[in-house]
Amino acid sequence: MVKHQPLQVYERQLCLSCLTGIYGCRWKRYQRSHDDTTKWECLWSFILFCTFSLLLVWFYFWWEAHNDYSEFNWFLYNRSGEWSDGTVPILAATAVGFTYIAFLMILALCHVAVGQQLNLHWLHKVPATGPFLHIGALAAVTALAWLVAGQMARAEKTRFQVMVLLIYLSVLLTLYFIPLSITSPCIMERGSLKAAPAIIGHQGAPMLAPENTLLSFNRALQRNVSGLEVDVTISLDGVPFLMRDRTLRRTTNVRRVFPDRQYDDASLFNWTDLSSLNAGQWFLKDDPFWTVQYMSTSERWSVGNQTVCSLEQMLKLAAKSKSSAVFTLHRPPANHPHRHDWVNLTLDTVLRSGIPQRQVMWTVDSNREMVRNVAPGLQQTSVQKLPLDTLHHKGISRVLLRYNQASAQDVRLYNENNISLTLCSVNEPWLYSLLWCSGVPSVSSEAPQVLRKVHYPLWLMSPDEYCLIWISTDLISFAVVLGIFIFQKWRMSGMRSYNPEQIMLSAAVRRSSRDVNIMKEKLIFSVVFISCLDSHSDGTHSLQRIH
Repeated sequence: MVKHQPLQVYERQLCLSCLTGIYGCRWKRYQRSHDDTTKWECLWSFILFCTFSLLLVWFYFWWEAHNDYSEFNWFLYNRSGEWSDGTVPILAATAVGFTYIAFLMILALCHVAVGQQLNLHWLHKVPATGPFLHIGALAAVTALAWLVAGQMARAEKTRFQVMVLLIYLSVLLTLYFIPLSITSPCIMERGSLKAAPAIIGHQGAPMLAPENTLLSFNRALQRNVSGLEVDVTISLDGVPFLMRDRTLRRTTNVRRVFPDRQYDDASLFNWTDLSSLNAGQWFLKDDPFWTVQYMSTSERWSVGNQTVCSLEQMLKLAAKSKSSAVFTLHRPPANHPHRHDWVNLTLDTVLRSGIPQRQVMWTVDSNREMVRNVAPGLQQTSVQKLPLDTLHHKGISRVLLRYNQASAQDVRLYNENNISLTLCSVNEPWLYSLLWCSGVPSVSSEAPQVLRKVHYPLWLMSPDEYCLIWISTDLISFAVVLGIFIFQKWRMSGMRSYNPEQIMLSAAVRRSSRDVNIMKEKLIFSVVFISCLDSHSDGTHSLQRIH
């Protein structure tokens, strides 16, 4: 009988070395293993997956929250007293963390694909937890079919195969049928689409010019906004002026002109002092929306010479351009001389400005009945989400809410009851498109120049089109998954039919022809040599029997 030793071929396997080296610092061949992954490493792999899921959701949240970056920065300013773009470090840290964890996830999946034991290096073991999001998720689960089918084909225990298959199919079937629970305002017949929402410039066009200044309002009116929305404060001598913040530190040069009073409430300054302040230099210095670099020299000069604007100046501009005006009135503090007649002062300013009453949206809830009697033409507006009965009882015909306070059902209910709804803080085209499909009559935006470029919803499809896309995606996914499982089963069954010599020689096919010839010569020599020894041994036994 011929006995021979299968030759071992040692390839450099540079890719495999980098894979196991980066993931688990196992750069040497003897450090790698095809054994089953330990329970401890399985736990770390699960933690890694949870971390990836959490960062994915966190990254998606901040990507979609782009509409609210300005409000977030304003919130930070009110807390710290210093203006800065707080979204930059958050986005940078999120991007770095997501990229790092995603890289480790890819390495882990590659380990599973090549059958290597998972062994995450301790430097990568940073604990965290989390959750996950249809077509993208379906594509990811479909791609996992290659790993699942490979594991099932290599597994020897039927129970393990059935368990893996059931888990995978349950996730896949869930993704196949989850569109049954998905609803969107933009899934509708095109003939049902209403007119585009009217755009109101919140503080004018604050991305193009300093907020609450005449230049900002003119820039907004140049973008054909239907109205202007502002925040109003009462000065010490009873003049309503435009100011969003409690103090003057962020949007004026009060630190230089009145350094001892820079932390005082804005309403504790008289109109003479307010008129002496510059309300534009801060915009050039802080560049809150990164737009200053695109301004010409003359535009920068105009921006840098803006002053604090009064309510009457804004109303006269709105009347001249036939635009509506909506304002939020801040009540003066307790020690203010106009603490109790603030509504009367504001109403007198509105009537004195000459703007038609039908163009003014009155949002002040205090003394509303008195205001209705004095100026019945004002459009009574609520900034609270009140029951329909209460709205009708108070004579309120308009509602001003933040965009996340009204659902599609609320929009439909308001429209059916002739209540005009305006949603504020709408700065992104995708959100404007969504509200357009929902039937919202008007929106308030800090980026009217952006929304004016949206001439049609970014995406709109009929229910039949959506159903076709959904079914097609599911069928393609099912065909790909089925094909992968069949191919993996055929591939593994073919590998089991090879004998050791075939596996050894097939592994050397990628080597040069010279190396292959040397291997064959060694194999033939070893077979011939062992055969000769066996023949010699048989001859010796025969001679012994003769003797």
